[in-house]
Amino acid sequence: MSAPANPPIIIKRKSGHGGHGHHSGAWKVAYADFATAMMALFIVLWLQGANDGVKKAVGAYFNDPMGRAKDEGSGVAGSGETLVLDQSKMAKLKQVLEMALEKAPELGKLKKQVQMTITGEGLRIELLETEAGFFFQSGNSTPTNAAKQLIAAFAAELSKLSNPLTIEGHTDSRPFGSAGTYTNWELSTDRANAARRVMESSGVNPTQITQVRGYADRRLRKPDAPNDPANRRVSVIVQSSRVPDADESPGKTPTDHAPPAAAHH
Repeated sequence: MSAPANPPIIIKRKSGHGGHGHHSGAWKVAYADFATAMMALFIVLWLQGANDGVKKAVGAYFNDPMGRAKDEGSGVAGSGETLVLDQSKMAKLKQVLEMALEKAPELGKLKKQVQMTITGEGLRIELLETEAGFFFQSGNSTPTNAAKQLIAAFAAELSKLSNPLTIEGHTDSRPFGSAGTYTNWELSTDRANAARRVMESSGVNPTQITQVRGYADRRLRKPDAPNDPANRRVSVIVQSSRVPDADESPGKTPTDHAPPAAAHH
């Protein structure tokens, strides 16, 4: 049988959204880009008015979002940013400072004259004198070369932190001089200030040092041996919390006391 001469025409219709259906989500992408740009703008404007601490914290996050730099670094501040150590980190700082002594052969002989103790204030670093005058000559506030090298080595590590620092000067109880002359009070304060100057010249920011104290012989390291040379010392305290005001601190500053007979150092 032959095929029909004019076969029927079949028309199929497909439903859809027209020729531009594949562009239906484009506005979402554009809106997301706009929202991201606005967020970046707000962050930039906020950072312009933020303090330096906030800027450093934000910068540290973007440089090390996983927080791995502190594990890979060689010092206390492995990421290169200044850190504020709390009380739980003071033992680590003590180890770092002890390693700094070990790495410098010329400082190895000074280890016995350095005592580090973790206290309620933070980390107390004490430079203990000897009878011969190890860090300061007798009756003098000018630091020896050994003192300068040691303080500079510690300053190199402490400058990486943001913890406030307190520097104290102490003497023994040997009577020397008389009231009205250069006494224990002046000597202890001048030695603490001498240590401050060395630390600042070695990289510690002056604003990091919040107090310089002179206690004369009112805080003996060895109360049972008031004339022991170890009572003559300079102490650096790395504060782990708020530094107390002068009227809150135990003891008083030299200006609060009538000066006793000075000691010869």
